[in-house]
Amino acid sequence: MVFSSGNYANRVCLHLLLLLLFSVNVAFSGTLVTSLPGFEGDLPFKLYTGYVSVDEAELFYYFIESEGNPKEDPLLLWYSGGPGCSALNGLIYENGPLSFNITHYEGGLPQTYYYPYSWTKTANILFVDAPVDTGFSYATSTDVYPVTDTKTATQVYEFLTKWLIEHPQYLLNQLFIGADSYSGISAPIVVKYIVEGNDAGLVPRLNLKGYILGCPRTDSDINENSKIIYSHRMGLISDELYASAKESCNGSYTSVTTSQSQCYEDLRSIKHCTKEINSNHILEPKCTWASPAPYGESVRRALEEDSDGFIVSPANVPEFFCHTFSYALSYVWANDQNVRNALHIREGTVQDWKRCNKSLSFKADVSSVIDYHKNLSTLGLQVLIYNGDHDLIIPNIGTQQWIKLLNLTIVNDWRQWLVDGQIAGYTIKYSENGFRLTYATVLGAGHSPQEYKRRECFDMFDRFIHYFPL
Repeated sequence: MVFSSGNYANRVCLHLLLLLLFSVNVAFSGTLVTSLPGFEGDLPFKLYTGYVSVDEAELFYYFIESEGNPKEDPLLLWYSGGPGCSALNGLIYENGPLSFNITHYEGGLPQTYYYPYSWTKTANILFVDAPVDTGFSYATSTDVYPVTDTKTATQVYEFLTKWLIEHPQYLLNQLFIGADSYSGISAPIVVKYIVEGNDAGLVPRLNLKGYILGCPRTDSDINENSKIIYSHRMGLISDELYASAKESCNGSYTSVTTSQSQCYEDLRSIKHCTKEINSNHILEPKCTWASPAPYGESVRRALEEDSDGFIVSPANVPEFFCHTFSYALSYVWANDQNVRNALHIREGTVQDWKRCNKSLSFKADVSSVIDYHKNLSTLGLQVLIYNGDHDLIIPNIGTQQWIKLLNLTIVNDWRQWLVDGQIAGYTIKYSENGFRLTYATVLGAGHSPQEYKRRECFDMFDRFIHYFPL
């Protein structure tokens, strides 16, 4: 099946150009990283870093070989949301084999350790800083601005194609596209581009098997409306207030103006009830930053730039009572010159690494990708969609709503899924003409689920890519 696309001809030209390079040099183009400052001893896994030139930009990547069987295990391309959040989020906090040691942090370079429940146990993972100006990726021309949703998808697709041409040993591995949060908008477009290229007979053919989306932004209206429903179901607003808002707003809580007086007032009341809630995880404290004197200027600046900072009082060595405190450590670690040298970061390209680049020149040009999912549902792909059940940013209610709009057939109805005999969440499975979609909630998790329940999310991923039920 071939999708229509305005820049399809450009992508065909790209493949013709890449074919000239296909048989030139197939040596591993990334640089092997055997040790990292702050990690004791040599790394117990193979980490490569490098850049790929895309659209007058240099996209930086971390590639970690599967700790199982790299030649046979799937290849997962993963990029984070934001837009503008570094793939280091995935490597350190979510899917990767490293984690910060926050137990005895007393300043200086954070220590890292090997995390056992990494998705690299069973898959090769290609983490990419996308779009341009994310993480260590940088532009070589101002012509790449502003970045948009469709430009992001184009950059990721071209990056993947070029990377696989440089690493043809992974062309036969099953390929999955993975993303979370805001990148739920661009990821289905990337999948669409891969399908188009394969249908057109472009070489190399990408061995696409499916895609994986965590707490994905998919449709702006559905997402915003679901926040009101979720707030009511979780007891954050009263029955009376919810009933009034539902009636006065006619069930639609977006683009409300002051002329809709009762609806407007009801939404103000709802905002008042939820404004001190931590939207990332409604059961955790909402933390704002304050200067932690013992940690120095680098941590203080990091917290000022990151809206998910923390409070420290009194100003002495703080406990990590806020989940988001450890985000500050990523700024210290990634901006350390010795770390940058170990990662082979090009000198002078990125002055200050940011976990999420809030100054990214970005213009949203896609508000909904439901139609992309509908078109993809006609193909024999395997799909995993999941949410944390305590996430107010992308509520699971909204995700379930847009999945129902795909009109798929339920083959395994709503049930518990277990890890070590305990409930890890709930799941439902759909199928239609060879297309298989598994939806799962992760019990007790927020936004993004892997940050809160890494063991459970590893089991979920491992079962999914091996075609086992959750």
